[in-house]
Amino acid sequence: MNDELEHIWSRVQDELAVAVDESTYRIWLDALRARDLSKGRLVVEAPPQARGWIHDRFGRVIQSCVATIVGPDVIVELVSGDSGDRAEICANPTQSSDGAGRARRRASSSPSAASAAPHTGTHAEDDRGFRSSGPLGNPKLSFDQFVIGDSNRLAHAAALTVAELPAQAYNPLFICGPPGVGKTHLLSSIAGLLLSHNPGLVVRCTTGEAFTNEFLGALSGGRTDGFKASFRLLDVLLVDDVQFLERKTKTEEEFFHTFNALYDSGRQIVLSSDRPPQDLQALEDRLRERFEAGLVADIKPPELATRLAILRKRAHHDRIELADPGVLEAIAERVTLNVRALEGALIRVVAFSSLTGWPLTVELAREVLDGLYPVSTGHQRQGPTSVGEIQAAACEHFGVSTEELLSTTRTARVAWPRQVAMYLSRELTGESLPSIGRHFGGRDHTTVLHAWRRTTARIAADEASREAVEKLCGQLGCEHRQSQPARPDRAS
Repeated sequence: MNDELEHIWSRVQDELAVAVDESTYRIWLDALRARDLSKGRLVVEAPPQARGWIHDRFGRVIQSCVATIVGPDVIVELVSGDSGDRAEICANPTQSSDGAGRARRRASSSPSAASAAPHTGTHAEDDRGFRSSGPLGNPKLSFDQFVIGDSNRLAHAAALTVAELPAQAYNPLFICGPPGVGKTHLLSSIAGLLLSHNPGLVVRCTTGEAFTNEFLGALSGGRTDGFKASFRLLDVLLVDDVQFLERKTKTEEEFFHTFNALYDSGRQIVLSSDRPPQDLQALEDRLRERFEAGLVADIKPPELATRLAILRKRAHHDRIELADPGVLEAIAERVTLNVRALEGALIRVVAFSSLTGWPLTVELAREVLDGLYPVSTGHQRQGPTSVGEIQAAACEHFGVSTEELLSTTRTARVAWPRQVAMYLSRELTGESLPSIGRHFGGRDHTTVLHAWRRTTARIAADEASREAVEKLCGQLGCEHRQSQPARPDRAS
């Protein structure tokens, strides 16, 4: 590039930087280079893997900016290095000198280029802000770093299949499980593998909350057409924490149409939630049914062998030197909640050893963890019990099925186990009354409150009923304490 052409292209780049948003310019347009300007034709070189996309998405913006600096009659031709691919942006441009201004207005009212554009391995940036050499910015969130065990084997196999054969095997893929067991890890792994094999794919990894916020912003700003295009032109959509869409009527409707548009055009959809589709009772039936139409793969809290394998891999990845391998076993035996808590416990033990200078021994690990994860005596809770765990335990204890427990049946054989399960859900979890009701077939919060009061009165007056509840609490690993009927209601 000679000095004159370099000066001209520098001014064109300044116009481009103003015409589009900063991230779009940085990801797609900053890499453009002017190669020749002669006989009314400007030759611009683009990265080979992105030339077609830049031509289709930003051709008019580039032409307008060039017209502003060089003149309205200049033809812009995009080429891709040594590959020989080339294409004219506008053979007969009619833009006037205010073309860049119109380009800015088009950019502000058109789909977000950064949102709709394919995420490449060197510039990928998702809704959580990850940005580095990896597709989602975190090298730990890959299939190589995912520890497979009995608790997650199905979900891992399904995720790997989807990444290798998008829209050909399981569509949609719905991964469910409690927080911290690896759902986000699998979604990020899918995106990473897809983009490493097919860098031209348009892949979007977002969350239920981000989708909602972006939709509401588009709705208030009159940009709904752009929002729809940014999601419905994707090749793969991955949405984490889709349960966030519950009770958001307008957002649910928009996601329903987005889901249909992608599914009907043969695009891959992957979703994750802290509950299976049938437990998302506050979600519209038509949306819940679509979630259930694909493969639902659940992930459970890791068993001891998996917990130990996770700790070993983390220690190896972080280059933690362990003189006594029993340290990892002590942590794995003590921390049973989820992977996040497990890795956090390892960090805590290692940090304590480093800061105090004490040797990293089993005794030190147990002492550090005693405050956060006390040894179970059989009458203490290890952590918050979920409504799903309580329902499963109640069904097993009373000999009823989950379908019966959630049904409208009012026979004594089913009504009493249901009331006990609602009672314990209120006593042992932090869930509100409406939330508990949704877990029990979408019942109203007053029904849950009635069940709590009936159970409280019955176990106070009947020894057999009290023993049944205490035995059920023992199965859940917690101690039952008789509640007072005057206990304040948690209705919100």
